[in-house]
This record gives sequence, C-alpha cells and structure tokens, in this order.
Amino acid sequence: MENIKLCVFDAYGTLFDINSVTQKYCEELGDITEPFSNLWRSKQLEYSWLRSLMNKYEDFWCVTGEALEYTLDYFNIQDEILKSKLLKAYENVNCYEEVPKVLSILKEKKILTAILSNASPNMLNKAVENSKINQYIDHIFSADSIKIYKPYPSVYNLVSKKYNVAKDEILFVSCNTWDVAGAKSFGFNVFWINRFNGKKEALPFKADMEAKSLIGVSKVFELR
Repeated sequence: MENIKLCVFDAYGTLFDINSVTQKYCEELGDITEPFSNLWRSKQLEYSWLRSLMNKYEDFWCVTGEALEYTLDYFNIQDEILKSKLLKAYENVNCYEEVPKVLSILKEKKILTAILSNASPNMLNKAVENSKINQYIDHIFSADSIKIYKPYPSVYNLVSKKYNVAKDEILFVSCNTWDVAGAKSFGFNVFWINRFNGKKEALPFKADMEAKSLIGVSKVFELR
C-alpha cells in the first residue's frame, strides 16, 4: 500500500447504493422490493456481458432499461408510470454514507481518485453530482468510450493509459466479485468491499484486501 498513487473505484454498489433506487418505491413494490432490486441488478449485469460477447454494444442506460423491462415482466407489473419513476430514480442514486469522508481522507493523503464503471458518462456524472462528491474525484472513466464492458481487460486499461503509473501503484476498489476478479486478472491491487457477507468467486484472481465498507480503505491510508 505504500506504493499506491491512484485509487480507482467501481461505481454502483461500491460508491453508490443501487438498492436506494427501489427503496424509494417500496410502497408500490411492497414485499417484492428486495427481490425486484436483486433481479434488476443481476439482469443489468447479465445483459452487459451478453452484449459484449455478442458484439452488440448499447450503452449502460439502454441495458438498465432492458433489465428493468425484464424485471417488470417477471413480476407481472404493467405500470409505465412506475417504470418511468424507477429509471428516473437511477439518475438520482445516493452514495453510501461513508463515501464523502473516505474520499476526503484520500485527498488529504494526496492520493489520486477516479471512477471506472460500465455506466454511461451521463449516468456517472449525475450520480456524482447528486452525491456531492465532485470535488473528491479526479477523473471518471466509462466503458462507453470503448464500447465494451468490464471485465474486458481493455476497460481496466483505460486507467493505465490515462495515468503514467504502474499497475502495482493502482488500487482498484469494488464490491462486485466479478469486478474484483477482472481487475486482479488485469494486474491491479484490489480491495473487495464485501458489504453483504458474500462469498469469494472460485477463480484464481483474489482480492488483496477485504472490508465491509469503504472505511476499510481509508483506514489503510490513514496509517501512511
């Protein structure tokens, strides 16, 4: 960790609480709020990977809409107003409560900070603005710039191309185990934010560190 010059964060689930989207409409969704949120997220990821494999790229906003269509149909919900509200809420997603504090600590320690996400630039910009963390983020990388999604290696390489730092000087932070594997396979140091007591993937690409929230990341840097 003494060599780290740049800390790169995944967006959704890591900095931004995607469950906050459906929680805003828990009255409309009722008992299915949690499974609805989980299915929407899993289909969102699945469709991004399928589109990459099929070489049929559409940006993440389109993929998010397609995943929502599937989820609404799965739960037999035919409500265009609710659909519109859910998509609008995605544009106003909230960050986790510890995020501003953690990012401010990194800035105090002179660590460069960036976001690397599959989300479209517009989605990321709105999420950053809504969470009021603009002043803490040095750069935002979107997979949209090369029209393919993580964990494709070229997406992680966007960071290496931008900054003149070695891979072992970069710390990648994500809550997603598939993203952890992808970043580690690429050669980054990786910190897994295991918010929900998940299990490690049965792959040979493991995180170097693990914590239950981003506080774990800031604690490491506070020791420097």
